[in-house]
Amino acid sequence: MTSTLPVAGLPSAIRDATAAQPDLPLHAGLPAGDWTGCADLLGGDRLAAWAERAAGWLRDEYGEAPARVVAGYVVGWYLTVPAKTGALLFRTARRVPLLGPADLAVRFDPEAPCPSAVAVLRDEFACLPTDPAAGLPAARPVSGERALAAVLRERYAEHATAFLRVFTAVDTPALGRHRLGRRALWAWATDALDGACWRVGQSVGDEAGGARDAALVLPAGIAPLTSASTVRPDPRAGGWTRRRESCCFHYVLERGMGTCATCPRVCTQQIHS
Repeated sequence: MTSTLPVAGLPSAIRDATAAQPDLPLHAGLPAGDWTGCADLLGGDRLAAWAERAAGWLRDEYGEAPARVVAGYVVGWYLTVPAKTGALLFRTARRVPLLGPADLAVRFDPEAPCPSAVAVLRDEFACLPTDPAAGLPAARPVSGERALAAVLRERYAEHATAFLRVFTAVDTPALGRHRLGRRALWAWATDALDGACWRVGQSVGDEAGGARDAALVLPAGIAPLTSASTVRPDPRAGGWTRRRESCCFHYVLERGMGTCATCPRVCTQQIHS
């Protein structure tokens, strides 16, 4: 007997992705509550105000808020939104939503100035030709997994380009005169996407699958991203690890902690061994 059930589109995939992991709630459409569109966040003085809130939170938590640390937190928090949204739906449904500033909105954590949930504002998505929803008007089938990974990479890079253009022009005491060069900013953007693919795999219980996704999404030589995926097996821990392209500067706040295990300051040699 032929099923008469309607083919599920992107909203259903979003619900399934949220149910599969505890780290990033996704919503289809804009729910009630206090949400900020990414396009709005990149307009006017909102990004500067967010940097000031981040600096205030860092001072409350650590007693100081150096400009480079504020920059690292804001860039990392922001770029995680399109990176993890895309990586999560790629891993759980092999679908890639629209990821531009006008396509996403965020809700901020009430305890800290970091995004705690994301709303996907449009129903359009790219998918594999074998996807049951490939015939829907909102679907754009592509030739295969590599092509779908390229869609994720390109949509993310377009959003990152818009964000970094605005971020470099922000004038606020929280960031002082601290400005990083173009390569350093794109290193942060590369880390956000590579790390999102890996972490999503961890959060849904398929770390190896997340590593494979990272390799698909980040092959070598795709400018302006600065590196192929650095996710690799870690025999010592029995799992996976990666080398960051950028430094988060958190060691400045906790000087006795030392650097992170994935910091390029400490594992450049390891990644090539």
